Amino acid sequence: MRRWNFQGVAGSSQEVQLKLEELNWDHSFVRELPGDPRTDTIPREVLHACYSKVSPSAEVGKPELVAWSASVAKLLDLDPKEFERPDFPLIFSGAVPLKGGLPYAQCYGGHQFGVWAGQLGDGRAITLGELLNSRAERWELQLKGAGRTPYSRFADGLAVLRSSIREFLCSEAMIGLGIPTTRALCLVTTGKNVTRDMFYEVAQSFLRFGTYQIHAFRGNENLDIIRALSDYAIRHHFPHLEKMSKSNDISFEVSQEGSSAVDLTSNKYAAWSVEVAERTASLVASWQGVGFTHGVLNTDNMSVLGLTIDYGPFGFLDAFDPSYTPNTTDLPGRRYSFANQPDIGLWNIAQFTATLSAAHLISKEEANYAMERYGIKFMDEYQSVMTRKLGLSKYNKQLINKLLNNMAVDKVDYTIFFRLLSNIKADPKIPKDELLVPLKAVLLDIGKERKEAWTSWVQTYIEELVVSGIPEEQRKVAMDSINPKYILRNYLCQSAIDAAELGDYGEVRRLLKLVEHPYDEQPGMEKYARLPPAWAYRPGVCMLSCSS
Repeated sequence: MRRWNFQGVAGSSQEVQLKLEELNWDHSFVRELPGDPRTDTIPREVLHACYSKVSPSAEVGKPELVAWSASVAKLLDLDPKEFERPDFPLIFSGAVPLKGGLPYAQCYGGHQFGVWAGQLGDGRAITLGELLNSRAERWELQLKGAGRTPYSRFADGLAVLRSSIREFLCSEAMIGLGIPTTRALCLVTTGKNVTRDMFYEVAQSFLRFGTYQIHAFRGNENLDIIRALSDYAIRHHFPHLEKMSKSNDISFEVSQEGSSAVDLTSNKYAAWSVEVAERTASLVASWQGVGFTHGVLNTDNMSVLGLTIDYGPFGFLDAFDPSYTPNTTDLPGRRYSFANQPDIGLWNIAQFTATLSAAHLISKEEANYAMERYGIKFMDEYQSVMTRKLGLSKYNKQLINKLLNNMAVDKVDYTIFFRLLSNIKADPKIPKDELLVPLKAVLLDIGKERKEAWTSWVQTYIEELVVSGIPEEQRKVAMDSINPKYILRNYLCQSAIDAAELGDYGEVRRLLKLVEHPYDEQPGMEKYARLPPAWAYRPGVCMLSCSS
């Protein structure tokens, strides 16, 4: 039975609320793209195919619902009361098939740490199918920890509670911060082993750069699959590019000397590559703004929709350290460190455009133009983010560079510093010895010389605030809406994991509630906004391996 909620009286909006059995499935990926003729899960190279049909196979005992997101249920038109069904954990543990689903594992490859790794694919994730909601939005429902697939290689295809809790909480923390991401629907333990679980995530698509790359690396006879996959992505996720005409006037001069203009209206694939590049640049700029380090920016972990996907050994900055990497596997070269993320984003776009070039979908000039647009978009977005974080009306490179340098020297907490910054008054008459008072909670144990460096910076900052002329209260509200009070620090995750492994899921649920509104003061939750304790810097807490 369908439930309809009527909200308000004037211009009431109606909200569809469906039971699990009533969800509106539409399996376009399987319907429109070539699949694997085999249905077994024996690990193997899957050729000339975009997916393999498989069913969840993980053993379950007495599954239990750990946590769920009501806002994600709303995206799917799923009635939140469905989470209370006695059979919900059984259905969402994969033990009972989801009515209307058509499960498959996606085939893809990728560059891992800069080296081509060949076929990777969904080794522990199974897409249950695609849903169309009442707003005509397409959402793909994926189950992680579902058991073996042809892409599992030597692994068992199961998920570990520790990694699933981290991924569940971080995807919802990112949406709270306003950053594009896959979403978390729910987390269910298998009941077979306390550390095994099922994690349901949702995205408009899980298409990755590596989804395209694998077919380019397999030779000319697979290039038509790259075209089919590109057409599929444009048709379902970038439909505006199908409707382009000369009137859109998106033709650009390429900056290289002697080259002609790139006319994006005459080649939808070129326009698409530019949009993928710009979405990626915008995503990375938003990561840099909140101090998020992904940790594993391999090309198989890059979304063509510009979403944050595949949360592994991620980390938000505690003490500001541009060379921070949360991934122990990355330690020798720190390829995926915080400061390197913008360059890695560009490197990954270069691999993506090379794939489209290999399939003769875009020219070399068009590929170069997409990379150029990545650089321009990143700088525009990053400068905008940092200007707003400081509450200024225009970008001041010198002031920001000096600030980041000071923060690195004194290992200042990134999140708390920017949150406190809105308390500085735009008053040049403040006595010199009082200038650092609003920042005293983060400027700890600094000597006379460093105190002078910070005082000098604050004086320059106040001068800039005065020039900006933004009213005090307006500036504070604006700054507090871009500088979060709460972030999902790794030690907070670890506390929730420790309790969950003992069967107590209260902290997971508290953190989920906390990170949904990171910019709000949330009275009573202040302990979650404190400086991390000493144990937060232990290996296994602040840093994890790819397999954690």
